[in-house]
Amino acid sequence: MELANELLMFLFLAAIIAGCIDALAGGGGLITIPAMLMCGLPPVSAIATNKLGGVGGTLSASLHFLKTGDIKFGEVKWMMLATFFSSFLGGMVLTMIDSDFLSLIVPFLLIGFSLYFLFSPNIGDVDQEKKISPYVYTLVVATAIGFYDGFFGPGTGSFFAISLVFLLGFNLVKATAQTKILNLSSNLAALLYFIYDGYILWDVGLLMFIGQVIGGKIGAQLVLSKGKPLIKFAMIAVSIGVSTKMLFMN
Repeated sequence: MELANELLMFLFLAAIIAGCIDALAGGGGLITIPAMLMCGLPPVSAIATNKLGGVGGTLSASLHFLKTGDIKFGEVKWMMLATFFSSFLGGMVLTMIDSDFLSLIVPFLLIGFSLYFLFSPNIGDVDQEKKISPYVYTLVVATAIGFYDGFFGPGTGSFFAISLVFLLGFNLVKATAQTKILNLSSNLAALLYFIYDGYILWDVGLLMFIGQVIGGKIGAQLVLSKGKPLIKFAMIAVSIGVSTKMLFMN
């Protein structure tokens, strides 16, 4: 489908903002998917095309964090593989069963995470002792979150970040950096599935990709320059925003 230049510029700006938010706390789809729907894209195409833009944002942020040394590739490579394959599986299962039950549970989990961050002022200040081994985290937690992202999706960044802080003892900046590359892995898996099914609108998607690359770079720089206070604020705001939207839709 063809869109007017004004609508394309609107989507490009929305993608930049979404990429920045994604780098900080996830949840950029709260901006890009409604923006595409407002421009007349069919819902399935909007969701699929959003994955192409999401890959741009998480790729940009991941490359920035790799360059600065904040992503420890050796620590997350197996988590990335687990996330990739489980996300692809989640996308396949989505076509077979109804995901409505998750829309009733996830908002309350995200609200709980928001309250946890709000009333735990020192959480994520420094690295803490691990509660489980990275091996167990990979097999159980990363696999489960990857499957969730492929199957449903909202709040994936928050689930990764809070689990890395609480279970593996990462500080919040480190957890945010690792979250980007894990989210990139799950986005790539979902994108491949949508490409196979032919749902991507490439002209819009490539525009969104470029916008989110720019936004992801900006967001990654803000993470490193502003640190925990900005990340914490963004995570609380995004979690509440996702929860409110999901509850309102139900």
